[in-house]
Amino acid sequence: MQRLMRVRVLWSIHRSCPRFRPAPRHLRCQYFSEALKWNDYDVPEEFNFAGDVLDYWAQMEKEGKRGPNPALWWVNDEGDEVKWSFGEMTDLTCRAANVLSQTCGLQPGDHLLLLLPRVPEWWLVAMSCIRTGIVFIPATTQLKARDILYRLQLSKAKAIVTTETLAPEVDSVAPQCPALKSKLLVSDHNHQGWLNFPSLVKSASPDYTCIKSKTRDPMAVFFTSGSTGYPKMAKHSHGFALRSCLPSCRKWLQLKTSDICWCLSDPGWILSTIGSLTEPWAAGSTAFIHHMPRFNPKVIVQTLFKYPITYCLAAPSIYRMILRENFTSLRFPTLEHCITGGEALLPQEQEQWKKQTGLLLYDIYGQSETIIDNEGNILPPQTEGNIGIRIKPARPLGIFLGYEGDPVKTAEVECGDFYNTGDKATMDAEGYFWFLGRTDDIINASGYRIGPAEVENALAEHPAVAESAVVSSPDPVRGEVVKAFIVLTPPFLSHDRDQLAAELQQHVKSVTAPYKYPRKVEFVPELPKTITGKIKRNELRRKEFVQK
Repeated sequence: MQRLMRVRVLWSIHRSCPRFRPAPRHLRCQYFSEALKWNDYDVPEEFNFAGDVLDYWAQMEKEGKRGPNPALWWVNDEGDEVKWSFGEMTDLTCRAANVLSQTCGLQPGDHLLLLLPRVPEWWLVAMSCIRTGIVFIPATTQLKARDILYRLQLSKAKAIVTTETLAPEVDSVAPQCPALKSKLLVSDHNHQGWLNFPSLVKSASPDYTCIKSKTRDPMAVFFTSGSTGYPKMAKHSHGFALRSCLPSCRKWLQLKTSDICWCLSDPGWILSTIGSLTEPWAAGSTAFIHHMPRFNPKVIVQTLFKYPITYCLAAPSIYRMILRENFTSLRFPTLEHCITGGEALLPQEQEQWKKQTGLLLYDIYGQSETIIDNEGNILPPQTEGNIGIRIKPARPLGIFLGYEGDPVKTAEVECGDFYNTGDKATMDAEGYFWFLGRTDDIINASGYRIGPAEVENALAEHPAVAESAVVSSPDPVRGEVVKAFIVLTPPFLSHDRDQLAAELQQHVKSVTAPYKYPRKVEFVPELPKTITGKIKRNELRRKEFVQK
């Protein structure tokens, strides 16, 4: 923590002589909810989030046209705090850009693996990569040596930025990664074979000319969760960041410069880049960061009471953890909007959150346009199909460019004129989408197609069920049947399991179509989940079919 405090003093010294790039002419005096504005339909040929957005807000600060809130506000459990203005972020990212381009010799298009926890340097490195045209690859710090090796080799990353904790893991696999040339360490101490990132930034020049990146040039690569195989590299362009600046997306959160936005996603995932970088900074808002090694509902609630946070963006599992703690009060003084996404949210959870906080919990889904079959043909209403996004004749901003180095996998998700999201749904006569589940999650039992969310929603209405996961299980007669893995609430832990299973089966029959009821029930202490809190139904399903 001393490192951060010393760095904070250093940047304060340089505030008196910042190097600001004048705002581009087409950006001046154009706002949407006090934010930058581009046209939804005319995509600029060139765009760079660092030069066109970050530096713009730095200029607004310099001219006294933005309030006193910081660009980045970082805290931890020990009471440490770091605040960087947009002006400081411009200064810092220019210095870091010189470190990456001059000291490390990285060129536009080179890959950098960004393996950092929720520390300010994550945002510093990400923005300096954007400024230089280096493609950054966020990764969660929960990776082990084997995972790191896989990502370094597949991406051919020429540089990596990480912490002292993970440095030994990197060193153990580095000899097997011939492309890796530079290892940068965020640390108070020097380590053999590693470049000390804070020290290099401290001595680097703040003069740097931002690259004129093409909007369609690659900006970042995000490794998929690997739920159906090894993780793949989903490549995104600079248009991914431009998307946050468009009027249609500004209406999503309607952030203002006075807002303080807290995104609780792990920085290794795409939601963090959106919720704690492009979305708040496109609006000139504050990105609030709490350095939590592990999610703790009590700490989250205390933070929402202590700090003037107005927006909270988190996975459904975070909100569920909070609701299960039975806090005496969840009426947060400044919180105005709560957003979630990534998996289906149960209706009763929505209702419970509104009752206890007075706030709606908005469930977002960013991949909806129409329903298609496996060949990319548009289907009529009331027909089950895949949710698809039209990518021809023009590919929408924010849709990934493809799986880097894997044209076969890319072709698999591009069906005709559409990108196939892999989400099954139907569309009713009024144009509303009814989400069924991931393609691999759909259960085909005796000809009936059943989405796991339908059964899980029904089970959640029973007081015995704390959480459930529904998957297909092999059956000699029906081919597949519905199986429910159930975590019980404390009052029901001592109940007879056979009787309780029968009661839950009958309950599902009474609240939804009887053919959906789970013919198999297994009570478990916990469900397997990804780092982001999503249930690993594929893991449960695989065990069912392997063990038979």
